Amino acid sequence: MSSVRSEALADLIADATAGPTTAVSKVQSCSGGCIHRAEIVHLADGRKYFVKSSRNASDMFAQEALGLAALAESKTLRTPRVIAAGMLGGESCLVLEAIEAGSQRSDFWKTFGSQFAELHRVSTAERFGWSTENYLGSNVQSNEAKEDWVEFFAECRFGYQLRLARNRGLGSRELFKIMDRLVSRLDGYLSCPKDPPSLLHGDLWSGNYLVDQDGHPVLIDPAVYYGRREADLAMPLLFGGFSPDFFDAYGEAWPLTDGWRDRVELYKLYHLLNHLNLFGSGYLDSCLEIARRFA
Repeated sequence: MSSVRSEALADLIADATAGPTTAVSKVQSCSGGCIHRAEIVHLADGRKYFVKSSRNASDMFAQEALGLAALAESKTLRTPRVIAAGMLGGESCLVLEAIEAGSQRSDFWKTFGSQFAELHRVSTAERFGWSTENYLGSNVQSNEAKEDWVEFFAECRFGYQLRLARNRGLGSRELFKIMDRLVSRLDGYLSCPKDPPSLLHGDLWSGNYLVDQDGHPVLIDPAVYYGRREADLAMPLLFGGFSPDFFDAYGEAWPLTDGWRDRVELYKLYHLLNHLNLFGSGYLDSCLEIARRFA
């Protein structure tokens, strides 16, 4: 890290914490930077922070900060405390509490599952969506508020991803034809259950949680919105890495409605379409496999 950048970061942290400016003493590159640069920044007074930065992040970090704040307000699962979101020269950056890593407790997955269900009990919205667009990976996630879940999912989830695929020359004629038919039938699949809008993490896979020094789960990198809670179980089931104890504990804390595993397949499809748009045609067959089943 250059001396100019170090000084700017130290000033940013001082402004955010209402304290004196303390020099940066050490910077360590770390994981967590699949899309952006990720570093642990040590200050001379012993404090340390996790910092993400990018020249191409636009408002991504500001939206991540809002999502983390919303999750923290639920008082269910731990999230890193947001210190600051701002600019370092020509870069956007996000400064977060640095989480000390630990080992999973024996009851880690049961605790995680039951706390995730409690997160979903947070229902302070009357409509599905979010106050702003945010991001799923590096793709914009459309969150225009709707009173009807099926309409929201058809337009803001499938519709947005399909338009993105067409504009990027991805997908196939078969995929677009099948998806048109599936969307026209979506009410028959997603109109039930009638759960109220739940606060969702939005992108919970094995790379988006940490284990803190006490062995407890910590949520990171959210793509929050208010939606049907079953949608938040799609990513853990799609890419794996979650113990059956997680799902069992979730079901004990808040039982899921019959047929949820079938509906989750459609929520998986949303994430697969997003991966198609992020990473290319290698995800096309997976999208087609689910779409054919429901169309």
